[in-house]
Amino acid sequence: MTIEEELQRALSINGLTVSTNPEKGRCLITTKDFFPGDVIISQEPYASVPTHSSGSRCDKCFASRNLKKCSACQISFYCSTTCQKSEWKLHQLECHALKKLSKDRRQSLTPSIRMMVRLYLRRKLQTEQIIPVTATDNYKLVEALVDHMSDIDEKQLVLYAQMANLVSLVLQWPEINIKEIARNFSKLACNAHTICDSDLRPLGTGLYPVVSIINHSCLPNSVLVFEGSLAVVRAVEPIPKGTEVLISYIETAGSTATRQKALKEQYLFTCTCSRCIKVGLYEDIQESAILEGFRCWDDKCSGFLLRDPRFICQQCGHLRNKDEIIKVATEVKLMEDKASASLSCGTSAMYKKVELLQQKLCHSYSLDLMRTRECLLKILMELKDWEGALRYCRMTIPVYQRVYPVNHPMLGLQYYTCGKLEWLLGETDNAIKSLTEAVNTLRITHGTQTPFMKDLLARLEEAHAEAAYKQLPENDYR
Repeated sequence: MTIEEELQRALSINGLTVSTNPEKGRCLITTKDFFPGDVIISQEPYASVPTHSSGSRCDKCFASRNLKKCSACQISFYCSTTCQKSEWKLHQLECHALKKLSKDRRQSLTPSIRMMVRLYLRRKLQTEQIIPVTATDNYKLVEALVDHMSDIDEKQLVLYAQMANLVSLVLQWPEINIKEIARNFSKLACNAHTICDSDLRPLGTGLYPVVSIINHSCLPNSVLVFEGSLAVVRAVEPIPKGTEVLISYIETAGSTATRQKALKEQYLFTCTCSRCIKVGLYEDIQESAILEGFRCWDDKCSGFLLRDPRFICQQCGHLRNKDEIIKVATEVKLMEDKASASLSCGTSAMYKKVELLQQKLCHSYSLDLMRTRECLLKILMELKDWEGALRYCRMTIPVYQRVYPVNHPMLGLQYYTCGKLEWLLGETDNAIKSLTEAVNTLRITHGTQTPFMKDLLARLEEAHAEAAYKQLPENDYR
C-alpha cells in the first residue's frame, strides 16, 4: 500500500478524503456530515518550536510554568518529566548537535533554523525506526507539500540557501542535501502554522502536513485552534458530505484588496473564495471604504466616502476636502509612531489623541480605529483601569460583529473579555449576557473540555449563582 493509500485509509475513519482540484491542488473533502463544534481532524506537529517573542516555553507542550532548562545545551525548556521523556529521543540528537556550537552561535539560532534541524532529526529517527512511522506522521507527507520555489524572487532564494547552510553547520551530516533544505524552508513559509494559545496569542510555529492539505477561504467553514501543540480543526457551520473543508490562513478582518495582498505575499496565491470574487463590485467597494477609508465631514452623517475621483459622501453627497484629509491622516501617522515608540505611562494619552484624530477621519466601523481602541483596552487593563477598559471593549464589539462571522473565535474572545470586566465591576447581569455570548461561540471553536473552556463555563455558572443570590428577599440572606 502506498503512502497516499495509507493516508486515505486513515482519513476515511474520520469521514474525510483527499481530492485534487486543477486550480487549488490537493483538497480535504468530507465523506460524512459535520456539524458546528465537531472535530474534523487533529494532528500533532511533525516539527515545532517556540518563538523567541513568546518568552521561555516548554519545547513539547508550549506551557510557560515550572520550566527547567536543559543543562547541556542551555536552549531547550521542559515543564515536566512527561514532556521531557516524550521529547527525549529527538532532543538527545538535537542537544548533541547544539553542544558542538559555540555558546554565542547557540544562543543566536533562530526558531526557523531550530525547527528545520528538528524536522531532519525526526526524519532520521523515523528512517532508523527509532520512533514509529504512521499514515499521518511521516516525512513523505512533508515531501508532498508545495514549495512554490518557482514563484520566489532571487533575494529570498539566496536567504533560504544561507539558512540551509546554517542547518548543515548544526547537523554536520556529510550526505545532507542543501538544495532540499532550502526547498523545505520554502515549504515552511507557506505551510507551517502559528501555534497560539486559547486566547489566540502566538506561542510558536509548527508543521502539520495533513492539516496543511486544507485550503484557504476568507469565509471558512472550519477553524484551526491549538490545544498545547495539538492542532484541532473544528466545523463552525454545518458541512454536508462531499464539501471541501476550508480554514482561513490570515486575519479576515479587512478589505478584499488587503486580504489578497496578504495571501499573495505570504502564501503566493490569489484567493477566489465567495468573498474575493466580489472584488470591484459596488458591495465590495462600499465595504472597503467603510473598513479602510474615510468618513463624511458632517458629524450628523454616518456616511462613507468614495474617491470617484473626489471624496464624496455616499449618504449625503457632501464633498470632503482632499487637503484636509491628507493633513489629518499625516497627524494620525505621526501620533501613532510616537505612541508605538513610547514605553512610558503616558502611552494611553497618546493613543487617545490618535483615537480623537481617527474619529475625525475614519468611519465608526474603521479597522484602524478599532485597533487603536484595542491598544487602549490592553493598556488600560495593564493599568487596572477596569471601567476605562470596559468602555473600550464595548466600543470594539459592534465592529467585531461586522467583520467576523458569528462563530469566529475573535468575536467570542472579545465577549469573554467584556464579561470578565463586567463581572469585576459588579455588573452581574451584563456579565451573564456577555459570558453567554462567549460560550455560544467558543464552545464551537474551542470545544468544551479544555481548561480554558472549563474556566469560562465556571465563570458563567458563578455569575448565574450570584445573580440568583441578589434576587433573594433581603430577609432571606441576612
